[in-house]
Amino acid sequence: MPDRDSLHPEQCAKLLAALATPERLKIVRFLSTGPHHVTDIAAMLSLPAVNVSHHLKVLEVSGLVEGEKRGRFVWYALRPGVLERTPVEGDAADAINLGCCKILVPLDAPVSVSAPVKRLRPAAGD
Repeated sequence: MPDRDSLHPEQCAKLLAALATPERLKIVRFLSTGPHHVTDIAAMLSLPAVNVSHHLKVLEVSGLVEGEKRGRFVWYALRPGVLERTPVEGDAADAINLGCCKILVPLDAPVSVSAPVKRLRPAAGD
């Protein structure tokens, strides 16, 4: 009888790979403030829109981000359940919930490419 791995390592690795660039982490943090379109995100990153579109596509294919066409623009937002408020050592942080683990990001972290990720922890129940 095969063991069922509740971690789902292939899916977890896919999600972690989608977040494996500073720009994508910064996009996720920026989208935590609400939906934005490519032009807003490109300005925030100081990158060409074509590069931002590539990063958004990776995040969208991974299931972390969804896009909605409104007029001429596609507005991108975090999928429901991706970001949650988590108490950490008497403080609070936003947690990017990947299902297999959570990445905790301080609530007061500046939105910048070098913003630190606080820690990687298993998701509750794992």
